[in-house]
Amino acid sequence: MSLPARARTHSFRLTRLDSSSAPTDEALVAAMAADDQEATVMFVRRYQRRAYGLAATVVHDRTVAEDVAQEAMVRAWRHASIFDTRRGSVERWVLTITRNLAIDALRKQRTIATDPSVFVDHASVASDSTLEERVEHGDRRAATLAALRTLPDEQRRAVVLSSLHGRTALEVAEIENIPLGTSKTRIRNGLKRLRDQLEPEGERP
Repeated sequence: MSLPARARTHSFRLTRLDSSSAPTDEALVAAMAADDQEATVMFVRRYQRRAYGLAATVVHDRTVAEDVAQEAMVRAWRHASIFDTRRGSVERWVLTITRNLAIDALRKQRTIATDPSVFVDHASVASDSTLEERVEHGDRRAATLAALRTLPDEQRRAVVLSSLHGRTALEVAEIENIPLGTSKTRIRNGLKRLRDQLEPEGERP
């Protein structure tokens, strides 16, 4: 990660950190708040990997996770001066920043990710399928797309996020900013409505 310009060029205001022992997280944050470049580098080395690991768990996308982790380090550097130890540990503070940024990244992708046409295209039959299977899939595609479009927007998003993107009910709740129970209900009801429309009555269990 490249350091912010001010952190790269600003002269140290503090005495160099004692190299005989690892400084505490609190000491690093205090030094960062005073534009100590050495402290900033040490802080990034200590927390960037952890931030990336959390971001990757939330967004399931390596490139997005890298961007989130870098932005989390920049946010921590910018707000080091207002960190309050009475509100929790440095680790909790950094991971909270990271998690919030990761969830924001998911929300930004929501509109594109839940488009019904994208859902159906991604669920297409494999390219090595037979001609008969492809013809049958063409019929299914039109029916599935039509069925998805009859769902309320919130149910459609929940179904697409869970079925296509493999999101858990908890992740859908975080992306949609809704309670977990509501997320589960939207997924369950949306799938039931799709099933009722796509399965002939005689084939239902």
